Amino acid sequence: MSTPAGPDRELLARVFLSRVLEPGDEVGGRWLRELGAEEVARRLRAGAPRLAGVSDKRWAGLCARAALTEPERDLALARETGTRFVRPGDTEWPAQLDDLGDARPTGLWVRGRPSLRIWALRSVSVVGARACTQYGAHMAATLAAGLAEHGWVVVSGGAYGVDGAAHRGALGAGGATAAVLACGVDRPYPRGHTELITRIAQQGLVVGELPPGDHPTPSRFIVRNRVIAALTRGTVVVEAAHRSGSLVTARAAQRLGRHTMGVPGPATSALSVGVHELLRGGATLVTDAADVVELVGAIGELAPDRRGPVLPRDLLEPDARQVLAALPARGAATPAEIARDARTTPDDVIARLYELRSLGYVERLGEGWKLTRQAVVSARAGRDGC
Repeated sequence: MSTPAGPDRELLARVFLSRVLEPGDEVGGRWLRELGAEEVARRLRAGAPRLAGVSDKRWAGLCARAALTEPERDLALARETGTRFVRPGDTEWPAQLDDLGDARPTGLWVRGRPSLRIWALRSVSVVGARACTQYGAHMAATLAAGLAEHGWVVVSGGAYGVDGAAHRGALGAGGATAAVLACGVDRPYPRGHTELITRIAQQGLVVGELPPGDHPTPSRFIVRNRVIAALTRGTVVVEAAHRSGSLVTARAAQRLGRHTMGVPGPATSALSVGVHELLRGGATLVTDAADVVELVGAIGELAPDRRGPVLPRDLLEPDARQVLAALPARGAATPAEIARDARTTPDDVIARLYELRSLGYVERLGEGWKLTRQAVVSARAGRDGC
């Protein structure tokens, strides 16, 4: 896994590079691809020979940063906040991030219990204006709640406005949400969303490229958006001015071949200009969660009433098996009821239920959850084979 008792050299090299290289640095990404993380880290520590693609001044700056970097300390700080480092090649690494090519993250810092890879399988990003209107906040929250009720994970950036409304909408519906930050995942930003981001970390996932304690900058917000676009099956923009950062996310999604959607607004509103421009450029108009699910479900994924092959239960993690075993054979149960029988917390149950939903074991029914027909048949087959 990502933070073993004795971290291997490649892991330490990537942790080191997550602090030395800026997110989205395609030159650094090319170094990683051509030389490997350990060799790049070695040369930066040694200060020579200079790698191709950067000036002497830029190389000196990277080497100065490298001299102050202690990957073991970063991993120790991460463990204190329940954070793990997920790198390419790990079982939890979402393969769709590889579509970013040399701009792929060196690795991701992740807070929260669920598997990032499993959650990303059925995820949609909902982004938009920070200074959104009441209409924008309402649409974002309603869309997110509807997506959660359909069994989809809502991903956003944790910011004020549309982002915050989307996260709250998913949480309010008892659903799953993930925040992708432009800073260290141990220091919630904006400060006014500390409680919200802490709640997301408890029930969902908080993800970022930057190591513990690192601060956000305007450029880091922009490059963070490519991760949101690549991680999810599609991006929905709810209110955006002409130069909104959320349009960067949408355009990155388009370049990556993801579905791009926009919620229309009043033609007289400056916050509708960016969305309407996006729609004229080929994005799909959506007005509710059903529109989104119908579109995103066509990406090689099945619609919300998914009936894919069910994996054998013995391949599940112990905590997920425990939650699955706590569901009744007939009818539905609430997360609180499942938590009581599984001897865990409702937050942990919700996280596990969304993992199980992605694998086809359970489905949501109103406020409760029930086993799918395939899961019931699988359970019977397992008993018959005993």
